[in-house]
Amino acid sequence: MPKPIGAVRDRRPTNVTLPVELVAEAKALDINVSQACESGLARSVAEARRARWLEDNKDAIGAYNEMVERDGLPLDEFRRF
Repeated sequence: MPKPIGAVRDRRPTNVTLPVELVAEAKALDINVSQACESGLARSVAEARRARWLEDNKDAIGAYNEMVERDGLPLDEFRRF
C-alpha cells in the first residue's frame, strides 16, 4: 500500500517555475505557495490515478455493463426500492 501523500517527515525540496504575477498575487492574498502547489499536485495525481484505473479496467467495466444490460442487476429481485 502506498504511503499517504504529504507525510510530514517525507518531504523533498523542489524547484517550481511559476508566473511572477501569480506568485505575487498569491503572496498578497497570504496564500502559502508550497501548500497550494502540493494541493494542486495531489489533485492532479488523484485524477491521473483515476484515469489510469478506468483505462486499465475498461474491458471489465464494459463486460459488466453489458451483463447488466442483458440480464439486469445482480440480486435485483431482492431490492426493496
